[in-house]
Amino acid sequence: MREYTDEIRIRLRPGDRDKIREHMEEAGIENMSAFIRKMAIDGYVIRLDLSDVNEVSRLLRINTNNINQIAKKANETGNIYYSEIKRIQNGQDQIWMMMKAILQRLSTV
Repeated sequence: MREYTDEIRIRLRPGDRDKIREHMEEAGIENMSAFIRKMAIDGYVIRLDLSDVNEVSRLLRINTNNINQIAKKANETGNIYYSEIKRIQNGQDQIWMMMKAILQRLSTV
């Protein structure tokens, strides 16, 4: 069963479709129907650059992997090096600083 059953038809001037496509590209939306529906209902589209969130996620994966390796080593040998703990702490500090910057930017949206 299709979710969208009601339909509205509009007439466009020559070149309007091209302008709509340009705005869709700027918003990062490929589906024209979804774009027009969003604009008609909400009046705007917000596109966030989440590349820094992806970077934080990557750093978290690296740090989590390091923590797991240290935990495995500690369980096997019964000891770990202070330098390994310090390296993880530095990684966590770096991630936290990036997260604070992201949250600060998002609070202004």
